[in-house]
Amino acid sequence: MSQSAYAAAGVDIEAGDRAVELMKAHVARTRRPEVLGGLGGFAGFFDASAFKNYEHPVLATSTDGVGTKVAIAQAMDKHDTMGFDLLGMLVDDLVVCGAEPLFVTDYIACGKVVPERIADIVKGIAAACEAAGCSLLGGETAEHPGLLSPDEYDMAGATTGVVERSRILGADRIEAGDVVLAMASSGLHSNGYSLVRKVLLADAGWQLDREVAELGGTLGETLLTPTHVYAKDVLEMIAACASTGADGKVVDGIHAMSHITGGGLANNLARVIPEHLTVTLERSSWTPPAIFQLVQQVGKVSQADIEATLNMGVGMVAVLPEAQVAAAQAALDARGVEHWMLGRFGASREPRGGAPRHGVTSMRGHRPEGAGGTPFGTHLYVR
Repeated sequence: MSQSAYAAAGVDIEAGDRAVELMKAHVARTRRPEVLGGLGGFAGFFDASAFKNYEHPVLATSTDGVGTKVAIAQAMDKHDTMGFDLLGMLVDDLVVCGAEPLFVTDYIACGKVVPERIADIVKGIAAACEAAGCSLLGGETAEHPGLLSPDEYDMAGATTGVVERSRILGADRIEAGDVVLAMASSGLHSNGYSLVRKVLLADAGWQLDREVAELGGTLGETLLTPTHVYAKDVLEMIAACASTGADGKVVDGIHAMSHITGGGLANNLARVIPEHLTVTLERSSWTPPAIFQLVQQVGKVSQADIEATLNMGVGMVAVLPEAQVAAAQAALDARGVEHWMLGRFGASREPRGGAPRHGVTSMRGHRPEGAGGTPFGTHLYVR
């Protein structure tokens, strides 16, 4: 059988079709009742009549990728966990607003379609969709010969969710005295890998199969640890802290949330700090896991730089009244999510010179043993 002109140019349509067949069963497991039709159409369909129980439904959307963590997966030839990294970057940006993720679409660009590899990637995306409670509604796999090498790929996605307008979480709900409740990350998640790869692989010359005692395994295993997807954890916590007011409307006990991704804890928490308040976080309330300390020590990275790049072991934070803390903690305990009291909001302070210090984050406490950089207690302007 002669090769088609398109195949000769490096695009194998038959391999793409084979990949679709291999991924169908994985995608089918994510199907929600609102999904209409199946794979292969020009568009994915989601029945919006499901919103009839909302008084004022608002759609929320997010798009993101996984960054250079894909280079670790490619080097280790392990691709079925990257979906959790993608979903974490997508759906957890919705749930911090109070929205329920409904569906996801993905995009995979590769140098060569290897059906089994593409199916492995989609298998991971589908498993993460199941964990988040949303459907994998569709996607695209694009072969880019000459642009990417045969073993290279990149992946991105988009997600849509829904929230009652009156229940959108955010800075306008936060009050002085509110508590900051932290949830542990599973590791680096999917941010800061350009720094991590430079420090440990390029500069230090470490190999991914290197056994690192502090990590309890190989470097590659730690770097490839999947992102924890908090979607169901957060939605159950929000439900556990909600009550019904005298007017019959739902009153949310959670005031705001922040997903700790690129930019670190202070920069992401700053996105929900009201101008009239400040927040003080206690560094002594947790110890960053070994991988964070390893990157800092091996690379001689300053405290300010490491905290502005990596999540330092905090993957998500909730802001809520102290009276709701026990309910929130019970919900997280039931989900097996590690959590702790991280800080508290207070009224804006007046520095020398008289101008209010709006949105100042004070990070105080002792540095982790062996950490370098600036002393704790420095006030960081985050607005």
